[in-house]
This record gives sequence, structure tokens and C-alpha cells, in this order.
Amino acid sequence: MTHQDPISWVFTMIGKLVVGLWMLFANGVGSAARALGKNARELDPAHRRDGVGLTVLAGAIVLAAMTWRNSDGAVAGVVNATVHGVFGSLAWALPLLLGLLAWRYLRHPDQNADTGRMVIGWAALMVGVLGVIHVANDTPYPAGQGQGMDKVSQAGGMVGFIVSAPPMSILPPWVTIPLLLLLSGFGVLVITATPVHRIPERLAELKHMLFERHADTESAARPAARKRVRAKKPEDGEDSVKPYDTPVIAEKDNKKSDHSPEIVPGLTDEEEAPAPEAERRPEPPQPTPAPRKVEQLVLSPQAGPYSLPDLQHLKQGSAPKPQTKANTTVVNALTSVLEQFTIDAQVIGFTRGPTVTRYEIELGPAVKVEKVTALTKNIAYAVKSADVRILSPIPGKSAIGVEIPNADKDLVSLGDVLRSQVAQADHHPMIVGLGKDVEGRTIVANLAKMPHLLIAGATGAGKSVCVNGLITSILMRATPDEVRMVLVDPKRVELSVYEGIPHLITPIITNPKKAAEALEWVVGEMDRRYDDLAASGFRHVDEFNKAVRAGKLQPPPGSERVYQPYPYLLVIVDELADLMMVAPRDVEDSIVRITQLARAAGIHLVIATQRPSVDVVTGLIKANVPSRLAFAVSSLTDSRVILDQPGADKLVGQGDALFLPMGASKPIRIQNAFVSEKEIAEIVGHCKEQMQVEYREDVAAAPVKKEIDEDIGDDLDLLIQAAELIVTTQFGSTSMLQRKLRVGFAKAGRLMDLLESRNVVGPSEGSKAREVLVKPDDLPGLLADLRGE
Repeated sequence: MTHQDPISWVFTMIGKLVVGLWMLFANGVGSAARALGKNARELDPAHRRDGVGLTVLAGAIVLAAMTWRNSDGAVAGVVNATVHGVFGSLAWALPLLLGLLAWRYLRHPDQNADTGRMVIGWAALMVGVLGVIHVANDTPYPAGQGQGMDKVSQAGGMVGFIVSAPPMSILPPWVTIPLLLLLSGFGVLVITATPVHRIPERLAELKHMLFERHADTESAARPAARKRVRAKKPEDGEDSVKPYDTPVIAEKDNKKSDHSPEIVPGLTDEEEAPAPEAERRPEPPQPTPAPRKVEQLVLSPQAGPYSLPDLQHLKQGSAPKPQTKANTTVVNALTSVLEQFTIDAQVIGFTRGPTVTRYEIELGPAVKVEKVTALTKNIAYAVKSADVRILSPIPGKSAIGVEIPNADKDLVSLGDVLRSQVAQADHHPMIVGLGKDVEGRTIVANLAKMPHLLIAGATGAGKSVCVNGLITSILMRATPDEVRMVLVDPKRVELSVYEGIPHLITPIITNPKKAAEALEWVVGEMDRRYDDLAASGFRHVDEFNKAVRAGKLQPPPGSERVYQPYPYLLVIVDELADLMMVAPRDVEDSIVRITQLARAAGIHLVIATQRPSVDVVTGLIKANVPSRLAFAVSSLTDSRVILDQPGADKLVGQGDALFLPMGASKPIRIQNAFVSEKEIAEIVGHCKEQMQVEYREDVAAAPVKKEIDEDIGDDLDLLIQAAELIVTTQFGSTSMLQRKLRVGFAKAGRLMDLLESRNVVGPSEGSKAREVLVKPDDLPGLLADLRGE
């Protein structure tokens, strides 16, 4: 056993002591730093961003103090020499760029995603400019005869030297300088977020901003009446029917059509991404009345002109939010699902609507669409929502759409829809406001072009609000001379608020039997209008009205008829199921006849029901009502009954709807516009003050009932056929009735007994045929007696 030297032992113990003390000090400093970092992470994100901005601003101030003046300090001299040595003659611009970066951190903390892009762009621009400056100063080198760092600092600095010396060693200056300018141009494109293919478009925008803004300002200050001149009606020589016309009138995209909104990462629960300048909600202007047609009719000379309700009766909705924290969370969840199932696809953006947000997924090469559509349940699980709807593809885009309801919805007001430019630009009285689509565009529709509409949805899905919105839109835009209405309300409470408005031609119908009679009157009105159109040689009621207003249509000689323009006739049935329970055959026949023929006569039908089953919405009705509006339903079967395709079973209710206009193959998802009962009451009160209602007595008048004997019952048609057969052939045989009428022995015997009681045939004589007591010449009178005429 060896003994350690005492001196070595002392040094060893001193070393261990020093190491122990150092580790103790290091652990203490590390713990304090970690605690401080943890507390810093717990700071509000806005405070952290402000701290970064203030730090950069302090650095800009210190750097400017050291480089913009002659300082005597050693540290300042070293910093000054270093900055000039690196950035050369542009060293003075470095504090300005740092100040701009600090301003961006402090003034626009929500645009951090663009800050990195701006830094890269400014760096590329500055590097290119420094290279050009260095070449212009004969490309001095840091070491060499007659050169040195002084020459480099006066030129482009080390940055300019590094970027310009290599190409200058093999290329002439007239090639090197354009290459460096190309690098600076790339920096400008990055700063302005301009792709190369959009350079002409941006130059045109710059030209418009510099030279044409004054002209636009003057034109905007002119009276609004001048704007309406461009939306005037077609003249007599013009064609009012346009090819590929559609009843849907959608608001134009505001620079959204080129790309989806950029995803802004890192939003907190309290923050929202601000809308771009072009999309921020401006201060609401003073509402103006809806545009009034030039040819405005007056019901009677004593009535005076009719003024439309003011748009200020309708309130504004909530401002749209382009992005919230929930959108960022859903994007991360969708990305995670795609990564878990190793699918080569990515979320390229999203479009936030009032109720749902559509996330766009772009597939990689050779990836099947079914791989994403098969993950519907996994996506619903990941985003914590059962109401996920997948579109493959999004119409007009090479991307798959995933529609997910918003946790924080926006309120779409009918007032905002009717105040929009797309609604104000069209003066047609049958324009109605529907709402906004998934992309936030305003959607209005022309009922005259639909030409008929079926609205269906479960209880509480928003069907009644939609019907109120349609009626309110008509009241806001049309006078009673332009549009008249027939309202059928079997529930008795849904449409009662509109009782007494001058647009009605009959009191609101609540009795299903009277509703069937009113539909029969509408069929008669349609026939009367077609008689006038045929006699005058016109194909549509609009052309007929135009000729009447122009005085070009005169009644036939000797006729006392005075031609008057026909108003549009809008028939709204709030609950079709109740009518189909009471008088299914009569209601279906009237609806089918109206929907088949009434378009050219200016008669249009809106049918609503909360029971979309095949016994209510029959095949004949569906075939003749081309436009559909489906709210949330409880089953896939109901969705197929309304739309002939799935989708309505994935809606979330409260106005979320799928609109399938005539001629469209894919429905449009919209958030229906909301109108409150208070707003409706104010508008109805205004309409009642303008004019007294004038009902037509013949609409709901009960037709003369035919006196049919009770013992005949429902066998009148068979009895008439039997009487015609027996009297014509003069042969009264029960077996003949069985063969000819294809009825059983009991039915044939009953018909023969009825004819015997009315002295048409004689009594039975066993197996012989009965004697016929009525001659063929007396057959018309017999048939009239049987019908009760």
C-alpha cells in the first residue's frame, strides 16, 4: 500500500473545493436563469413582442449614436470601424433599418409572419446595392497594394466585397452589375410580396394610385343617382334575357380569388387577425332607401305615391373575423391527422365564413383523393366536431375543402345584405337577400328567375326566419303595384304579423281547405294572364307590361277592356305538410300546374315544409320546383329528398343552409340572413301607413258546390262511365260493366242498383239483361243530373 504525498493531497483537496464551489455557483445561476426564463414565458405575448421591439429600438439608437457622429470612446471607435468595415458607405442606413424593424414589432405585432419575409427582402436589397457600389469603386480588396480596409469601408464594405469580388474575377462589370441589380430586384419583390407573374398587375395598381385616384375621388363624390344609371333596365330594343343566366347574384371576390387567406400563427385566445385594409368594416354610412324603379305605378289617383321603407329599419350584423385562435388550432389538428396517416398533403389556407370555415388541403403528386375523404371521422375526432363536411374538390380549385363550424359565429343581418353593392346594383323588385356564403360574399337571388323555390328543414333550423327574410326583402324593395302576395299559414302564428300589408290580395289563409281554393284561383289567374299574352302576341308578362306602360297595346275594337300592367304574384306556403294532409290531390294538382306554366305569367311559388318526406314533397312537386334551399335535417334520407344528394344532414342549424339554385350541380353553403321580429314590425307598420290594403273577394271565395247524392259518394266517375256505356249500347248487363270498367262483381252490382234507383235501367229479370229506360238522345241531361248540375 502506497502513501500519498501530503503536498499532492493538499492540492487535490483544494482542487475539489474549487470545483465544488464552482458547481454550486453554476447551479445557483442556472436555477435563477431558468426561473427568470419561466417567468418570462408566462408573460403576455403582447408584452414579449413589445420587449423585442423596444430592444431593437434601443440597439438602433445606440448604433446611430456611435456611427452618425465622431465619438472619442474606444468602444465607440471599434463599433464605428466594424460597422463601416462590414457595410461600407451604407453603414448610415443600418440604424434606420433597425428602427423600421422596431416600429414593425411595436406597431404591427399581429403581422409577425410577414416580418421574416421583410427582413429577407431588405437584406437582399441591401446586399445587391452594396455589391453595385463596390464595383463602381473599382472593387477594392481588403489587402493589396494601394487598397486596404479604408478603401473597402469607403465602397461596399466586406458585404459588397464578398458579393462582388467573385463574379468580377471572371466577368466584366457590364455583366456583374446587372446580376447584382437582379438580386436587389428580388429583394424588392420579396418586400412587396409580389410574384414575378404579377409584376404588370402591381405596376397597373401603382399607376392607378398615383395618377387616377383623383379622378376616382371626384366620381365617388358625385350623387348616387348617377351610379344607378349603369344599372338601368334594358330598353325596348335590347334583349332582357341573357345566355347562361342564373337566379343567384353573388358579390364579387375582393382579391380573394387568387389565393386563400394566409395563416397567421401564434394567435392567442384574446386576439384576432385584423382584416386587410380593403376588408375592414368601414363606418356604417347613412342608410339610403332601396332603389325605386322609374316606372312606378300608383294604385289609384287618391292613393298618392308609395314610398319604400328606409333601410335604417334593419340593423347591422357583427363585423367579420378573418382569423381567430380556433382557426390556427384546427389547422394544426388537420396537419397532425395527415402526418399520422402519412398522406402527402398539406393545409394551404382557409376561408372563414360567418358560420363555418373552409380549410383547403392540397394533395401531393400521385395521392388519391379517397385517402383524405376516408378520414372524415378521424378529422371530426381531431377537431372535436361532429359536423364536418368534406368537398372533393372545391368548385373551381384543385384542392379538397374541409368545412368545420366556427366556435365563434358571426351574425349575418338582412340589413347588411340589402345594403350591399350587389343588392343595390339590381333594381328588380323580386330580388331577395339570402345571406353570405363560406367565403363571406353576399348572396342575393332573383325569385323571378328561380322561378319557384322549395325550402325545407327540421324544426328550429331557421326555415321560418328565411321565409320572413324573403317577405321582408320584397317589402323593402317593391311597391304593391309591382308585387302582390298570397300568404298561406296553416300554423296561424308564423305570418300573422304581415296581416293588413297592402301587398296582400287576400287575408292570410290559415284554413288548409281555403288554401287549396286559393291555389285554384291562382291557376285561374294564370290562365287569364296567358289569354292576354296570347291575344297580344307576347311571350312574357314583362314584355306585356312594358307595352301597356308605353301605350302600344290597345284593346280590340268594340271592347270596353282597359289593359293594366300585371304585377308579379308571389305565393308563399309556410307549411306544405298540413295542406297535403287535408287535400293532397287538389293541392298537388294546383302546385304542379302553377309550377309548370306560371313562370312566363309572372307567378312564382315558394313552398316551405319541416317534414321533407316523399308523401309531402312528392316526385311531381320536386320535378317542377327546380330551386331548393335546405336547412339542417335529421337524416341522410331527408337531405336526398330535398337536394337529391347528401349534405343537409351535416349542417349545424341556426340558419346554416345549402342553396341549390336552378341549373346548379353543387349546392352553395350559406348562412341565412337574420331579421328580428322588431325589425319586421317596424317595416310592416311603415307599409300600412303608406296604403290601405285592398283584398280581392274572389280569391278565397268558396266555389259553388255540386249537389251530389249521398248514396253515390266517391263513385261518381264510375257511375257516369256506366251510364254512358249502358245508354249508348242500350244493353244493361252487370257482367258487361265488370269487363268494360274493370271492376269487381260487388262494385258493378252497386252501380247497376244506383242506375235502377234513377230510372236508367229496369229491375232485374234473373239472368237476362236489364231493360234500358233512357234513350241516347237524353244522355246529356242524365249526366247533368248525376253530377248535380
